[in-house]
Amino acid sequence: MSKDDQKELLRSWHLELSAGQYRQPRDEMTGASRIKLVHNITLSMPAPTPPERVLAAAKAFAREKFGTKHRYAMALHTHQQHPHVHLVVKAEGIGGRRLHIDKAMLREWRQDFARMMREQGIAANATPRSVRGQTKRAARDDIYRPKGRRTSYAMRETVESIVSELSRTRTDHDPAHAKLVETRKAVVAGWMNVAAALDAQDEVVLAGDVRDFANHLPRVLTDRERLADEFIRHLRGHTLPQARQRDSVRERAAERTR
Repeated sequence: MSKDDQKELLRSWHLELSAGQYRQPRDEMTGASRIKLVHNITLSMPAPTPPERVLAAAKAFAREKFGTKHRYAMALHTHQQHPHVHLVVKAEGIGGRRLHIDKAMLREWRQDFARMMREQGIAANATPRSVRGQTKRAARDDIYRPKGRRTSYAMRETVESIVSELSRTRTDHDPAHAKLVETRKAVVAGWMNVAAALDAQDEVVLAGDVRDFANHLPRVLTDRERLADEFIRHLRGHTLPQARQRDSVRERAAERTR
């Protein structure tokens, strides 16, 4: 679409008429923001899934979920290893009812998108992230410079709290860690049950692969602990070169005094 077509599309959504659009935001320090006008959804598949199949499944997903209720637009991206579709949905529906997305709805959507990928001939399954042993992506570098950027107050407060605790105790403890550990134990137990079932079917090699996967899952980290780890690595990345430079200066000075 040309830029003019994009502007016309945006005008046709009449976002300026959305209910609550002109509600005054509360104080910025509370972390509150203006009412949400659109939802941004990403539908992705790992390489080497054919991008056209991902787009076809995304179109079917959007028609089923929003076709008669909400305006939406989408774009396919193939510049990264995994083909993905960005789906933008107008939060206020055609009848004035707003779209509210919760975790249960997201789980259902993942399962539905996997089903639509299977209808495209692609083997897909919406397994939870914890079962796959995956954790959330690490925070971007700009979280370490919140005062110089328009970073959210909540993120800035979290980072400052982490820095304060690290400076006092040299560690950062998150009470949510215990719950994640229990979840990990349940995940590992589940994989071990799968391995035992495979052994019973004489699938010894596959059972061994399952056990190896379960025994080498990445360590459990909460979002706060992950931020703390990233912050420590960030500091080390800046202090190590400086330390090497100081050592080099001392060595040159010692050489001159010999």
